[in-house]
Amino acid sequence: MMTQLPSSPPPRHRLSTRLWHWANAVVVLVMVMSGLMIFNAHPRLYWGAYGANADPAWLEIGATGDAQHLAGGLRIGSMSIGTTGLLGASAGEDGAMQAIAFPGWATIPGSYDLALARRWHLAFAWALAVGLAVYVVRSLVNGHIWRDLHISRAEWAPRHIWGDVRDHLRLRFDDASYGVLQKLAYVGVLFVLLPAMIASGLAMAPGMDAAAPWLVDLFGGRQSARSVHFIGMAGLVGFVGLHLSMVLLSGPLRRVWAMIAGGRA
Repeated sequence: MMTQLPSSPPPRHRLSTRLWHWANAVVVLVMVMSGLMIFNAHPRLYWGAYGANADPAWLEIGATGDAQHLAGGLRIGSMSIGTTGLLGASAGEDGAMQAIAFPGWATIPGSYDLALARRWHLAFAWALAVGLAVYVVRSLVNGHIWRDLHISRAEWAPRHIWGDVRDHLRLRFDDASYGVLQKLAYVGVLFVLLPAMIASGLAMAPGMDAAAPWLVDLFGGRQSARSVHFIGMAGLVGFVGLHLSMVLLSGPLRRVWAMIAGGRA
């Protein structure tokens, strides 16, 4: 009689999740950096259908002073913050101060080139949209979304949410399942943030006025879509930053290796 060997536990992260994770890391990095270069062409944001230098902007990154004494600044509404050396005015490749919203080390390409930045951005936008669609379909088929990201009624209880908050503050994580805060973050990114960025990106395309004017109207105008796109980018950068912080604080080698090799539940 043959003895049945115990089966090994399933991987913590499925192959489709790991592939999408690392591919998306590259795609998002390129899209953010090329997007910042595109923003450098007109570093002001508006609400509505129109926006130009003479119109009131709700966000502006700029510089004041002459070439020898540039001062960078960020204005959001009525609040102004000095950002010399980082935003608005920063050192160029030759060390001299230059008036530019985001410095070259944060953009693709590193020197001002709007046309090239748009080509980079559009190419990787396709990679983002196709990758997201494939990942969502695959996750629905293999049950990843229902099994790992579904938030049960018990998890919505304030007591349960507060318990998860305390566990995160203590850097105590359950490797066998996602906590409610993780689920909320992942669901928000997958089904709200990324779709909103794709839709607002499409709404900024001039051809959408003829092909799908309802999409432009949905955002209240192309300038509103641009603002939503920028806010979504900031939210995505914040999510990535928080994600990396949690990884570094809770055992980076083990967690990074799990996302490479799969790990065990």
